[in-house]
Amino acid sequence: MCDPCPVNVPEWFEGLASALDEKMGVELLEVTPTRAEARCPVAGNTQPFGLWHGGASCVLAESLASLAAAAEVGPSGAVTGVDINATHLRSARDGWIRGVATAIRIGGTLATYDVALAQEGGEQICAARITVFLRRNGS
Repeated sequence: MCDPCPVNVPEWFEGLASALDEKMGVELLEVTPTRAEARCPVAGNTQPFGLWHGGASCVLAESLASLAAAAEVGPSGAVTGVDINATHLRSARDGWIRGVATAIRIGGTLATYDVALAQEGGEQICAARITVFLRRNGS
């Protein structure tokens, strides 16, 4: 049995994987066009001083926004991240980081997501905003 188990992931995402996300240990929990959620262990994703790496925050945030955008355009579309802004609010030394991307606006060619990353106890460690280019089937 998985812990936690994905609750809402499109069937066509089966087998869809990013080598970097796999290397970081990202566990996908939910993906819809308006919301994506995943978690990632702090262990193995730290900077030399033992703290959660800011780059890991950016990877997790962009992955979540891109996956939500991919759910929007479907399996015949494509998405590309075009802008990322991340503010690192506090550090983490252990446990898991949970990320939630929430759509701010989904347009015809661009989608923007607010991404909150938090420690297991709920303390937010990063606030990010990601904009993704959407290529829909036939465009």
